[in-house]
Amino acid sequence: MILVFGGTTEGRRAVEVLEEAGSLYYYSTKTDEQEIHMHHGIHLVGVLVREAMIDICEKQSIRLIIDAAHPFAQHLHQTIADVAESLAIPVIRYERIYPPRDTDVEWIDDYSQIPQDIHSLLATTGVQSIQKLKPLEQQGMKIYYRILPRESSIDMALQQGATEEQLIYYEDSSTIEIDADAILLKESGISGGFIEKVKAAKEKGMRTIVLKRPQLTIPSPLYSIVNGPHGLRRAVERLLPEFYPLKSGLTTGTCATAAAVAATLRLLHNETPSEVPVRLPDGETIHVSVGYADGYAYCIKEAGDDPDVTDGIEVRAMVEPAESFEIKGGEGVGRFTLPGFDYPPGEPAINKGPRQMIRDNIKEHVRVTISVPHGADIAHRTFNPRLGIEGGISIIGVSGIVKPFSEDAFIESIRKCMEVAQASGTERVVINSGAKSERFIKVKYPDLPAQAFVQYGNYIGETLKIANELNIPKVTLCVMMGKAVKLAAGQLDTHSKKTTMDLSFIQQMLRESDIQMDISDMTLARELWERIPAHQLNGFASTVIMHCMEHCRPLLPQGELTILLIDENGKIY
Repeated sequence: MILVFGGTTEGRRAVEVLEEAGSLYYYSTKTDEQEIHMHHGIHLVGVLVREAMIDICEKQSIRLIIDAAHPFAQHLHQTIADVAESLAIPVIRYERIYPPRDTDVEWIDDYSQIPQDIHSLLATTGVQSIQKLKPLEQQGMKIYYRILPRESSIDMALQQGATEEQLIYYEDSSTIEIDADAILLKESGISGGFIEKVKAAKEKGMRTIVLKRPQLTIPSPLYSIVNGPHGLRRAVERLLPEFYPLKSGLTTGTCATAAAVAATLRLLHNETPSEVPVRLPDGETIHVSVGYADGYAYCIKEAGDDPDVTDGIEVRAMVEPAESFEIKGGEGVGRFTLPGFDYPPGEPAINKGPRQMIRDNIKEHVRVTISVPHGADIAHRTFNPRLGIEGGISIIGVSGIVKPFSEDAFIESIRKCMEVAQASGTERVVINSGAKSERFIKVKYPDLPAQAFVQYGNYIGETLKIANELNIPKVTLCVMMGKAVKLAAGQLDTHSKKTTMDLSFIQQMLRESDIQMDISDMTLARELWERIPAHQLNGFASTVIMHCMEHCRPLLPQGELTILLIDENGKIY
């Protein structure tokens, strides 16, 4: 059993990660004011002192603790450490991602270092800091306290001596509603809106004082530190293997990045660690096992429980000094031979995402050559030859992590997500294929809760059937071109292992849109965005959506269905 300490953005994300398992867990918060939707979690409310925490851990057979509490909750962190040490329970600290410390702001270690030449101060450090700031008021400084408009926060602020005139309420962390000489912030990390708060203060010309976060210390070998959802899941899989029925894996892009980082460390610093940090596209950092041989470093591909012919392959990186940063493909890495990909024919089949990952993780001017022994043989068991990628495998991966699902498990996970969306009270559920399309579509629906966005993967038909069973009143189906042309042809499961795009049907849709064009040499559906004249894109998009609607509308007879087509840059049709 897992016990999570939350109440923060990281707490919500921990819940999302644990819900994927379908296993029971406990989620503890000080108050019941955080809106959290759980399908398998049990919510515990109230302060847990050491004895109470020990009692729960023993009675509920807690075998893993996840500390996703606020970085400034020092007393709670210490209590968790004491209990974990006493009961020998491993702890995963879900830390935030912090931007570099900007020299344009003034950093302090504690409240006593606040400059006393400030006339008026806007404090955003929480109600518990009011008492610590009272001495400055007594010395003549005018202080306003920005707090959440919660009854408990208001009561606590007034109890600590703040007046109603001093209280400023906010919902949007990027807006400053009052004029003051200076602002006091906590180093709350990216998820705490720190970047937006500093930017807003600078735009107002305010002097910015920042209280540094408490230094995180590792109390014992029982502790692991993660700073994102992928790292959290991998840590849970390692420490409590039975919690997830299926294990996640790494993309070839992450493996190539890890090998490149390791090879660079050896070249430039003569270091050969057994694990290296890899920053994923979402900004979080995971640690990946690597090895070393004569002239290169390598990473063994982990597919987890996702069936993948590349499982167990060795992805190598050779790094050499260079005048600028370069990425090359070596033995076993395929090459593009047809247009339509991120890079022109002749380029190594290392996709845009992995290339950016390698660049983001290696800042030095080096030449990185990625190779995969036996990659050419393995490629024959993939779709690469059909796509015009010859000579080896592709180095791919958008998120950097492979989430494993059997078909039944995937559909069941969709059902659980839809049930959580329904429980959130949202009238509209937005179903989308994955992280990329979801990122684009959230801009159109900024007011919907996070639970309202559900990923269908390839199972569009099954997802719509579930929405109908649950009587979801409004569904928005978001689809990108590759899946859209399959769906328009009646393929409700768009997985590439089960269906490929039908060129003749796409040609028919072009004719219906009064577009005369030969697409017999087209490799990927997304090429249509470039081939179709700009002034005819709206017409073609309407045709595709019409055909998609013909097949999807009957699956949601009682609900309102909206279908949106999204291009590669996020434009919505």
